[in-house]
Amino acid sequence: MRIGVLVPFTNTVLERDLRHLCPPGSTTYVTRIGGYGIDELPDVSAMAAMGDADIDDALELISGVNPDVVFYGCTSATLTHGLDFDRALRHHIGSATRALTITAAGALVFTLRQLDVNRIAFVSPYTRDVADEAITFMESAGFSTVGSAVPDDEVLSCDQGAFTPADIVELARRADHPEAETIVLSCTDLRAVEATPHIEEQLAKPVIAVNRAMFTELAARLPELGS
Repeated sequence: MRIGVLVPFTNTVLERDLRHLCPPGSTTYVTRIGGYGIDELPDVSAMAAMGDADIDDALELISGVNPDVVFYGCTSATLTHGLDFDRALRHHIGSATRALTITAAGALVFTLRQLDVNRIAFVSPYTRDVADEAITFMESAGFSTVGSAVPDDEVLSCDQGAFTPADIVELARRADHPEAETIVLSCTDLRAVEATPHIEEQLAKPVIAVNRAMFTELAARLPELGS
């Protein structure tokens, strides 16, 4: 199986996670995408602009490997636009590449529905306004956010990958709520996969890390590939 990946150009975590999460025998092919400034605060305006950015050149490049699957590896770019935008983006990528398409934000929704939960705690390295838009996105998909946490200091996109698993565990502890059924770790540039077992051990709740969620959706949709 060939997995094409569109990844934000400052992201340093997703490609590392891919090496650990990819199914045996599969290969990944990455094309980096932009649409935001490296020194620009990744607030709602910046992330919405990234979602609006033209990715046709990137899709043409990734199509060159004839991928079976394409991941759109940015969560906040579609969280700031809403569910309809995310669905339209999936359709656009799938039409351009003729590949099964999975978006990061859509994979969170898919995995939460697979778990059959309704109340979540939401963790991210986002600015507060982006986190609020993300919570609205999740609510429109049918999930109630009963707790959330973002870093005390706003960080640039290029610094999100610097959060350690211990930092993420602390954010999860801050976001947790007695009514939360699961902890959602959003942002493909967050070392959430590494932090997951520590959070689950300490909080005794399932954790959904977005990079793993993309593979959860892929596993469930393999029949669409004839596998």
